[in-house]
Amino acid sequence: MHAFLLMSVLMAEPTSTSIPIGKSMVEARFGEVSLKLFTYKPPNYSAGPMLMVFHGVLRNADEYRDDSVEMGDRFRALIVAPLFDETVFPKSKYQFAGILNEGKAASSDEWTGEYINRITKDIRMRENQPEMPLYLIGHSGGGQFLVRTSAFVKTEATRIVAANPGTHLFPTRDAEFPFGFGGLPETLQTEAKLRFYLAQPLMIYLGSHDTERDEYLDVSPPADAQGQTRFERGQNVFAAAKKMAEDRQWPFGWKLFIAKDIEHDHTKMFNHPRCAEAFGLTPLE
Repeated sequence: MHAFLLMSVLMAEPTSTSIPIGKSMVEARFGEVSLKLFTYKPPNYSAGPMLMVFHGVLRNADEYRDDSVEMGDRFRALIVAPLFDETVFPKSKYQFAGILNEGKAASSDEWTGEYINRITKDIRMRENQPEMPLYLIGHSGGGQFLVRTSAFVKTEATRIVAANPGTHLFPTRDAEFPFGFGGLPETLQTEAKLRFYLAQPLMIYLGSHDTERDEYLDVSPPADAQGQTRFERGQNVFAAAKKMAEDRQWPFGWKLFIAKDIEHDHTKMFNHPRCAEAFGLTPLE
């Protein structure tokens, strides 16, 4: 009973204790939704940044946390890997960011990307660091989530690193959502929305050998219109976004980074030197 009461208190006041050193898991409740946050705090951590890491289609946040330990040590950063369980967050709510609900516009507070802001606030309070810098990285399905979230949700992320997404959100109304802005409510496909999207600090981070059309790659006609492989699709969306920004003389916050000779492997992408460049962080020597 005592243990149950203690757990109840911790769940009711999730910000009462800081994240422990090493690997751990904490639960954070947001209304009716409870998220498991798999964390890693390096032994030498001292008021460093938060790297929020987003898993792919396998929903293996614990493995992504484990495979992010080297990043945590290298950048003296707190790793936070949320689990978006498929029963609560199916593809429409995870990879496609919950912008639509059964084909109709969801209210902005239901967009899955808003959990980034909720988790950020929770971790900052736990750590008593209200200004803790935030960086986001997602691989594959997690990269898709960040790409689409970046178009509609304002976060406090210094950089948003989308690694090897299977499909992208092209800045065009000629393709239907989730591949473009077409079919969305008028309020979500305005010039202001496109301009906001292109100004985001979105880093398209690609493995040059991510060229296999594997079982997880969307090969539907609208997906293949973006390119035949993840590597090709990432280059194409960056080129399209850059051209639009230049043609309209809009601010352009995107950058393109290519990890040479790396395939569709999140661990190799995370540990590659180009990852530090994508974050704009200086690794610990």
